[in-house]
Amino acid sequence: MSQKHRQYSLKSKEAKQILTQASEKLKVNLEDIFGSKANVEVAEADSTQLLLIGGKPLLFKDGDAVWPTLLANEILTQAPKVVVDMGAVRFVCNGADVMAPGIVRYEGEFSKGDVVLVVDEKHGKPLALGEILYNTEEAKGTRQGAVVKNIHYVSDKVWNFAKTIAE
Repeated sequence: MSQKHRQYSLKSKEAKQILTQASEKLKVNLEDIFGSKANVEVAEADSTQLLLIGGKPLLFKDGDAVWPTLLANEILTQAPKVVVDMGAVRFVCNGADVMAPGIVRYEGEFSKGDVVLVVDEKHGKPLALGEILYNTEEAKGTRQGAVVKNIHYVSDKVWNFAKTIAE
C-alpha cells in the first residue's frame, strides 16, 4: 500500500538546526550518531512530516516539536523505558496515555517532560513513545492516573507512513 508523498532534501543549515533541536529534546547528541554532515530529507503526506536520515524515517515533526519514530533504534536504545503489562498493550497501541496501574517497572532515569520509550513486559517490543509526566522518584510512587502522555504509537499515522518509506 504505497502512499503518495513528496520528498525533498533540507539545506545543511536547516538540517543542523533540526538535529540540534531534537538532540536537546532527546538528551542524545544526534551529530555523534549520524555525523555533522548528515543528509536530512523530508517526506510529507497529508499532515505527516517525516525526517529521513540516510534514507531512514528516524524523526517526525509534530507542530514545532521533533520526535523520533519507533523505527529509530539508533536513538531509542538510549532512551529511558517504561515497561507495561500485557493488559495495557492494546490500549497503548490505540493511543491511550500510559496509566500507573499498567506499569510493571521503569528502566533508566528521567525528569518530567523527558521522552520515554514504552515497551511490553513479555518481549520488550517498543509500543509507543511518550512524554513522562513525573520525575523518576515521583513516577515510582504514583499508583493511579496517567504517567506517560502518548505521542506516537504502533499503528498510528506516523508509524504507517514510516513503514511505507522504510520498505
